[in-house]
Amino acid sequence: MGLNVLVVDDHMIIRRGLARLLGEDARIASVDEAGDGPAALRALRRGNYHAMVLDIALGERDGLDVLKSVRAEFPSLGVVMLSVYPESQLAVRALRSGAHAYLNKGCEPEELLAALVRAADGKSYVTPAVAELLASTVRQDRPQAPHELLSNREFQVLQLLVSGKSVSAIAEHLALSANTVSTYRGRIFEKLGVHSIAELVDYARTHALNPI
Repeated sequence: MGLNVLVVDDHMIIRRGLARLLGEDARIASVDEAGDGPAALRALRRGNYHAMVLDIALGERDGLDVLKSVRAEFPSLGVVMLSVYPESQLAVRALRSGAHAYLNKGCEPEELLAALVRAADGKSYVTPAVAELLASTVRQDRPQAPHELLSNREFQVLQLLVSGKSVSAIAEHLALSANTVSTYRGRIFEKLGVHSIAELVDYARTHALNPI
């Protein structure tokens, strides 16, 4: 029996392209699409899916936030995170949040399909690059970088701050109050040992943390 897959991406051209690509494979029975987190959750509630492809950057709602909601309601659903960001930035964070795989959007189609098949079976799909990252997190000779201790929301706010967005713009983007965003900013500064946005930008550049 083939897999029923949901593709979640806020860019229609990418979403449609992925859906068409997956639909051509004999291992896939059906492919549906969703353009954002709320639409994805509605589709999951009314459908019967084995796996989903989830973009990590979904405009108003971060893909990791959507993953958290998916895990709460559909703990057995296979989830493959797809991103333009390099593995070094978000792969370990995504896997720790419950994803079965983290792939760059430049991956080969067969790799995406293989990841979906394994995810649907409740198994992880780990690329060599991600395997090395996972190994490095448990090696005692490799101390954790300060940004790796940030929560998912704090990391998201960090990316938005580095991209040049103001506290009020971030609050609107994330549907939070400005006071809440300011609190996150304070925690980020404290955890990273920085005292200004300029220092935060320098930190992000040094650690290759790409802005949203």
